[in-house]
Amino acid sequence: MVFETYQSKNVCVIGAGPSGVVAARELRKEGHKVVVLEQNHDIGGQWLYDPNVEGEDPLGRNPFLKVHSSIYESLRLMSPREVMGFTDFPFLTKKGRDLRRFPSHRELFLYLSDFCQWFGLRDMIRFNTRVEYVGPLNYGACSNDLRWVVRSKEKKSGEVVEQVYEAVVVATGHYSLPRLPCIKGMDTWKRKQMHSHIYRTPEPFSQEIVVIVGNSYSGQEISIELVKVAKEVHLSSKSLDITEGLSKFISKHENYHLHPQIETLQEDGHVIFTDGSSIVADTILYCTGYSYSFPFLDTKGTVVVDDNRVGPLYEHTFPPSLAPSLSLIGIPRKEMMKSIEEFYHSREVDGIPKHYTHDIGDFDYCDKYGDNVGFPKLESWRKDLCLSAVFNSFVNLDTFRDSWDDDELLQEALQSPYFTQLEGVQQLDEDSL
Repeated sequence: MVFETYQSKNVCVIGAGPSGVVAARELRKEGHKVVVLEQNHDIGGQWLYDPNVEGEDPLGRNPFLKVHSSIYESLRLMSPREVMGFTDFPFLTKKGRDLRRFPSHRELFLYLSDFCQWFGLRDMIRFNTRVEYVGPLNYGACSNDLRWVVRSKEKKSGEVVEQVYEAVVVATGHYSLPRLPCIKGMDTWKRKQMHSHIYRTPEPFSQEIVVIVGNSYSGQEISIELVKVAKEVHLSSKSLDITEGLSKFISKHENYHLHPQIETLQEDGHVIFTDGSSIVADTILYCTGYSYSFPFLDTKGTVVVDDNRVGPLYEHTFPPSLAPSLSLIGIPRKEMMKSIEEFYHSREVDGIPKHYTHDIGDFDYCDKYGDNVGFPKLESWRKDLCLSAVFNSFVNLDTFRDSWDDDELLQEALQSPYFTQLEGVQQLDEDSL
């Protein structure tokens, strides 16, 4: 399905992270007039590292968070740089910067800055501008005729601005608002509890007994870092069927322990697990993921978040009755609704909970989305390098970023036209970036 090309429209993009800046670039390329509203002082979204988490609710229970980024200081990319770049702007190494295949978060931020500089995007962005409300001006009109009221507030001056746009692209990300488990005794536990959203460095946990809830990437990564300074690290997981890499890491550290889920928390500091075992902990760190949240968005009930399922959204992007004037980017006519219903049904048949609706990690989805807009399919080398990195992390959890065995795949990728299409990128004067 390919949308027809219409006349130039005034479009508001909310958020200047990766999805926001590339959406703005594409919209401008199609002839639209684009304004990007960004709440922080620079581009990057999640990749704009913020070390200052003072004043943020440790459990992130306020939908309007003070801190957007959930990145911690030592974070490095999970995927190699070769597969991380936009399709027309390779993520190349640059002299004087982080040259590793799996670089730090800072390197990806600099890449996004390079992208904005190369394509001249900064002039479209209004920084330090927080969006407080987005809603239809003429709700009930034909979707092609909808207009959207966008009310924003300039952080420094406090000035409130209200403007009307013909289309809105929501690109605010979904790794900020903590998603918390329901554990008996959680509200009355007297010791420290926090979500990984505000974790930054391991030093505050020195010689503590720390329980980490959640065995996903963040839980594993943070636990690997904490085991160097904490007295004990206890990882609570839904499943004790763990990867070879995690098993090998646990065997090398006497102060690292694996547990099933938590049954209850007691006021005296005891943590009781479902197998009956218990410990007395100083801190509980929840690495339990994030919730989709759009507290500024008023669609009159058309788009709702139900158990972390945002919908209905065609291809996780367009609400059918409001398309194409409203889209939600980065969440991985009758025709639209039919497709959504079929997708929901297939997930239910497979026994997949609603909150995993948007966990789309297969390449078929990417290729299908590309087909809808006439975009080429992902290159085979890109898919192979992605899978190679994932499999390596399963086996060598703590070393996969610095030791790999996919050099042949890498050389094949580097010979691709993708890496030579913008040779001038390598010649950018880094002092001007």
